Amino acid sequence: MVSEFDELNAIYDRFAADSAPYRTEAACARGCAFCCTDAGRIDITTLEGLRIRRIMAGLLRNRRVALEKSLKQEFKKREAGLTVPCPFLMKNNACMIYEARPFACRRVYSLHRCSQARPPLLHRQVMQLGTEAVAALQRLDTHGYTGHISYILHMLDVPRFLETYLAGQFKPEEVMAFGKGHGIVINKRMVQP
Repeated sequence: MVSEFDELNAIYDRFAADSAPYRTEAACARGCAFCCTDAGRIDITTLEGLRIRRIMAGLLRNRRVALEKSLKQEFKKREAGLTVPCPFLMKNNACMIYEARPFACRRVYSLHRCSQARPPLLHRQVMQLGTEAVAALQRLDTHGYTGHISYILHMLDVPRFLETYLAGQFKPEEVMAFGKGHGIVINKRMVQP
């Protein structure tokens, strides 16, 4: 897993370097959390979810318990079709897992201050670079899945799924019903090897 996490970082770093020239005019600033509260889905791969789960395991017990409760509430609200803030967003609008944040969070920025009437505005080139990075993430996590953060983290909490995933096996039939109902996609089917 360590080498896969290194490759994950390499994809993040490559995107950051390639998109840097376009981000010089970004309106985003510390404490701005529009993308964490209102901008939509935070999709991750199972590999990113595993990394987040490992970070969560290292949190203080009271913080971890509160976070697990938040994740369950967010999961239920998502299933009801509601847009809710990211469960990793703290009261001061800082990200609890910033260093391990998934690519969906790393790729978002805006050329203007955002609001409900003015969603994030990105350069077309950065959107293309993001699409390429997502494909690279899915190739890296070829026996995994991509979906909303709360759903992928939920799947990783299921011991049978986690064992299958960590063994490098691929058994989509085990998650098919959940996957179809929650918009989970199979990485293998999304990208060409």
